[in-house]
Amino acid sequence: MMGVKVAKFGGSSVADAIQFKKTKEIVLSDKDRRYVVVSAPGKRFEGDTKITDVLYLCKAHIEHNLPYEQLFQVVIDRYMSFKINLGIEVDLQSEFDIIKKNLHDGIGEAYIASRGEYLSAVIIAAYLGYDLVDTVGLIRFDKSGALMFEETDKALKEELSKHERAVMPGFYGSNDKGEIVTFSRGGSDVTGSLIARAVNADVYENWTDVSGFMMADPRIVDNPEQISQISYKELRELSYMGASVLHEDAIYPAKIANIPINIRNTNEPYEEGTYITAEPDKNNTKIITGIAGNKDFTVIALYKNLLATEKGYIRKILNILEDYDVSCEHIPSGIDTVSIVISNEQLDGKIDRIIKDIKNQLEPDSIEVFDQMALIATVGCGMSQRTGVSAKLFTALAENDVNIRMIDQGSSEMNIIVGVENKQFESAIRAIYQAFME
Repeated sequence: MMGVKVAKFGGSSVADAIQFKKTKEIVLSDKDRRYVVVSAPGKRFEGDTKITDVLYLCKAHIEHNLPYEQLFQVVIDRYMSFKINLGIEVDLQSEFDIIKKNLHDGIGEAYIASRGEYLSAVIIAAYLGYDLVDTVGLIRFDKSGALMFEETDKALKEELSKHERAVMPGFYGSNDKGEIVTFSRGGSDVTGSLIARAVNADVYENWTDVSGFMMADPRIVDNPEQISQISYKELRELSYMGASVLHEDAIYPAKIANIPINIRNTNEPYEEGTYITAEPDKNNTKIITGIAGNKDFTVIALYKNLLATEKGYIRKILNILEDYDVSCEHIPSGIDTVSIVISNEQLDGKIDRIIKDIKNQLEPDSIEVFDQMALIATVGCGMSQRTGVSAKLFTALAENDVNIRMIDQGSSEMNIIVGVENKQFESAIRAIYQAFME
């Protein structure tokens, strides 16, 4: 019996005619790949420009009464080269005429931003011989621009039941007025996930330019091992700390439908990639699944005698941060101490006023500020069942002369977060990786 796979191809997979050919070969190599979602063409080489960015520039030029025709010609030339090099019969000129007319009529930015994905879908549908299904009226947004999840699922189910094989543009949908509304950048991943749920796919394949997730950043660790399978919870922990291959919102629709997500590489189609699943891999013998981190945090460390007996202390700190529109990342605490970890980007010149308010309202016995801090998360569902994990991690850091400034472990016992100075970030990640991969 035929299964169902939804295959989403990112910008690098449709960047030029060569990549289009690879995409076609991948789709046609498996009869179960019945629904295809495409992004706008990405960069072909270093210094190239993504089609979506060119389209944004066209709109900006029109708004400032500047000539935009030369920029739009870049878009036309790119898609015409696809048509010619792939040898397909498709009427692109009428599509360009419609876009130009809408530009002149002052249509919104979301519309022009979405045309890269739409034109990619037109090309791929003709190239594969699949039905073209636009997402206008199917992926639905409310007046505030928020996704209407259940309405979208119902509309997609109804429409796609009419198509055995279809190509759909990613990144956008529409509101009740029929106006285009886009997801944030990377939103084609979300489109693919919504479609996977709607057709009850066996697998949601996300084709990009990497062969899945690595256990650590390859820019820091030489040839890190690939993660063959990772649970949604583990991925969430790693993504939060910066190890992101997939748009965060793309995980949710597939997760609630219990559909595995398979991250694959268009340029290495025989690589199995990484599977993201509801449950951890029971056959995995590794203690940790991955390591990820970010630089540039500030830690505000407070000490106050008998702090534990004072009600509402942490709530008051959070209220002060809220007054400055600042969120905190972590709150490790002791009997008489509490530390607040904040991204430097969040602080943005507000630190002095925040410290002043904390002193005035909370009267700590001492307050210290450590900036230039980095956070590193060591993640793995297998950690909770193993003894000595923390000892192994801390020993590895000590032996590599890395000074730990903060420790925080989640209640799930699935991750250990350490704070180190920015300058020791890379050496700390290498030390942890080597310790657990021995």
